[in-house]
Amino acid sequence: QVQLVESGGGLVQTGGSLRLSCAASGRGFSINNMAWYRQGPGKQRELVASITSGGTTTYADSVKGRFTISRDNAKNTVYLQMNNLKPEDTAAYVCNARKPGLLGPLDYWGQGTQVTVSS
Repeated sequence: QVQLVESGGGLVQTGGSLRLSCAASGRGFSINNMAWYRQGPGKQRELVASITSGGTTTYADSVKGRFTISRDNAKNTVYLQMNNLKPEDTAAYVCNARKPGLLGPLDYWGQGTQVTVSS
């Protein structure tokens, strides 16, 4: 089992920055692929950024050059640094851990943290 707790959300003005954190409990954090998803008002959940156990990162086109995902395996934590925030970034941001399983990957989700960007 993996439990994920997000923090760092809040209200920020356009052009501002926030850093989200996702702390994971349980063993084997370093072998998990980690990701941040978001769901805005009236929108479907979308993948924002991901980082593999080996450190390879991917980003949604809408956040490339503005957001950076990173992980600290010693602290069992993944981060999302968000710069130059825009109103369209307003959403609930949810942390995901994907752990290898015998019958396929296992997905775990946090409760989410709200990010609101005012214009």
